[in-house]
Amino acid sequence: MDIIQVKTKGHYDFINITELVSDSLAQSELVDGAVLIFVSGSTAALTTVEYEDGVLADIKEVLENIAPEYSDYKHHQKWGDANGAAHIKAALIGPDLVVPVQNNKLMLGQWQEIVLIDFDEKSRNREIIIEKLS
Repeated sequence: MDIIQVKTKGHYDFINITELVSDSLAQSELVDGAVLIFVSGSTAALTTVEYEDGVLADIKEVLENIAPEYSDYKHHQKWGDANGAAHIKAALIGPDLVVPVQNNKLMLGQWQEIVLIDFDEKSRNREIIIEKLS
C-alpha cells in the first residue's frame, strides 16, 4: 500500500492524480489486477473525467445547483464551520475508485483521468491511499 500526500486549495480544487497513481503502480510488481484509490476525509472525492476546463466547469455548475457552497446547512449550525456543501458533494461522488490493471498499466480510456476534487472551505493536506489488488 502507498500513501501519497496531496496539498489542496479547497473550493473545487480539481487535481489530476493519474500520474501519481501510475507511478505507484509502476513501482509495484502487479501485472494484472486492479488498484483501489481512496481519499481520506469527508470533504473530498475521487472520480474519473476528461480533465479539461469545460468538463471541470460543468461539474462545478451541476454540483452547485445540487448543493450550493454558500447556503445555510444544519452542519454549519452544529459545528460552526462552513463546509456543509462540501460534505454533501463528497458523499455524492464518493471517496474511492477501483481501476483495472493489465500489463502493469491502468486500463483507463483515451481521455479518462483520475481526479481528486477538494470541496472544503479551506486548503487541506489530503492522504491518497493506493492499494494494489491481484
